[in-house]
Amino acid sequence: MGTITRTADTGEVITEPNLPSAEWCDGYDYMDRAAKHGWSAMGNWGEEGYDLGAWPYVIMFVRVVRDGGRHLYGFGRYVEGDLSADYYRSKEACNEAISRQAFWYWHHGQSDGPRNLPETFESLAPEYRVPSKY
Repeated sequence: MGTITRTADTGEVITEPNLPSAEWCDGYDYMDRAAKHGWSAMGNWGEEGYDLGAWPYVIMFVRVVRDGGRHLYGFGRYVEGDLSADYYRSKEACNEAISRQAFWYWHHGQSDGPRNLPETFESLAPEYRVPSKY
């Protein structure tokens, strides 16, 4: 498990853990492993709770930590064992990154998303750019 050294939105130098190794586990096992390191799997996005990812092959994770009295928002991705993660100083910037990932999976038919999905992310309605209320 490496460390992330800069926030994606502000470029601040930080030292926070990346997602743990996915070695020797499938997606469902990986959710348990990530949870032990403070990462929570997130299955829905948008006010009405549309699919986010495609468990157990594509799983999105979030993590919120305090850093010197301020928050850091982590967003991690597990895609068939490949891992990536970023931290953001702003919750809005993190939500934007999650929304972009959700849109990509919805747009390409990899996750069940809204029926009225626009052609571009920039045209995506605000209710699809927020955490699920469920």
